[in-house]
Amino acid sequence: MRGVEPVLFDRPGPRGRRRIVVATVLAVLALAALLLLAIRQFDVHGQLAADKWRPFTQWPIMSFLLNGLKYTILVTLLCTVISMPAGAVIALGRLSKRRWVSWPAVAFTEIFRSLPTMLLILVFLLALPPVGLNLPTIWKLAVPICLTGSATIAEVFRAGILALERGQTEAAYAIGMRYGQAMRLVILPQVIRPLLPLLLVQLINLLKDSTLGYVVTYSELLYSGKILGEYVHAPIQTYLVVAALYMIVNWLITRLAHLIERRQGRLPRFRTRRVTAAAAVTAAAE
Repeated sequence: MRGVEPVLFDRPGPRGRRRIVVATVLAVLALAALLLLAIRQFDVHGQLAADKWRPFTQWPIMSFLLNGLKYTILVTLLCTVISMPAGAVIALGRLSKRRWVSWPAVAFTEIFRSLPTMLLILVFLLALPPVGLNLPTIWKLAVPICLTGSATIAEVFRAGILALERGQTEAAYAIGMRYGQAMRLVILPQVIRPLLPLLLVQLINLLKDSTLGYVVTYSELLYSGKILGEYVHAPIQTYLVVAALYMIVNWLITRLAHLIERRQGRLPRFRTRRVTAAAAVTAAAE
C-alpha cells in the first residue's frame, strides 16, 4: 500500500518492528509445535493408519463429499444473489432523508444484525410450520442466512457510501438528479468497485453460515461429512477432509478478492477512507 498513511495506529519504529518480527516468529514456532504435537497424538492413537484414510482414496466416497460441497456452494450463491442487492437497497433506505423509509431500514439492520442465524433457523424450522408457513428445506436455511447477511452487507454499503466524497452527491444534485437517481447512476457505481473485494470476503461468512444446514437436514458439506463419518467409522479423518475442502474454497475466494483489489489500483485517499470504514463495520458487527 504505497502512498497510504496508516490510519489505525502509528507506524512502528525500528525497535517496534523487531518486536513484531520476534513475536511473529515465536507465534509461528508455537503453532508448528502444536501441529507436531497433534500429529504425534494422532499417530499414537492410530488415527494415521493407512486403513483409516483408505476410504478417501475411493471415488464414491469423495463423490459423496463433493456432492455435499455442491449443495454448500448452491446455497451460498443463492444467499449471495439475494443478500447483495437487498443489502444495497437497505443501505440506501437507511441513508434516506424520509423517516418512513430510513426507520424501517435501521430497525431491520439492527434487529437482524444482532440475532444469531441459528435462532432464525430454529424459528423457520419449529415456530413457523405450525402456523402454516412450511418452506422447502433449502429455504429454511437460506432465508435466515439472507436476513442476517443482508443486514451486515447493508452496513458495508452504507460505510462505502459515507466514505465517498460529498462532492459526488452534490454534483449529481447540481445537474438536477433526485436522490434515487443520484444513488443509482452516480454513487453506487463508484462505491461497488472499491467495495468489491470486501463484498467477496463476505462470501466466506455466508459460506460458513451454510454449515448450519445440519439443523434442517440440508445435505451441505458438513452434514454430508457427519453422515459419511458414521458410515466409514472414521469421523476424525472425515472432518479433517471436510475442513480441507472448506479451506480450499475460502482460499480461492480470498485470492479472488486480493486479485481484484490489486487490479483496481484505487486512489490512496479513497483507499485509506475505505479501510477506516471497513474497520468500523467490522467493529460494529462484533
